[in-house]
Amino acid sequence: MTPAPETTPSVLFVCVHNAGRSQMAAGYLAELSDGRIEVRSAGSEPADQINPVAVQAMAEEGIDITSASPKILTTEAVKASDVVITMGCGDACPIFPGKRYEDWELDDPAGKGIDAIRPIRDEIKSRIERLVAELLPASTSSS
Repeated sequence: MTPAPETTPSVLFVCVHNAGRSQMAAGYLAELSDGRIEVRSAGSEPADQINPVAVQAMAEEGIDITSASPKILTTEAVKASDVVITMGCGDACPIFPGKRYEDWELDDPAGKGIDAIRPIRDEIKSRIERLVAELLPASTSSS
């Protein structure tokens, strides 16, 4: 068994309403990293609740995000994160030196049905798999 890293990497997912894309990304990252990456999500204008179709799409993958709730983006959340991934929040995200920033251009699932959300969900999963491999390289093995 390999020793745990000295610090746990942390990722913050940000989208405007923190109700769809960022919640699906957070659900995948928590699941695919087996808790070895600290996960946060927030929005510049958080919605009242998570998009129920996003919840349904994640349930199809065996990931339950029903207990998550949209949160307001805070400067503290950005400061506490190593990687900040924005999903359409643009200039609403504060920038701090020393952080890794990525902008994932993904369709907004708001108002869309399950058939339209599945491809968004699948693209998020693919990106999360790459992110986990980058942040936890020692844990990946080639088969």
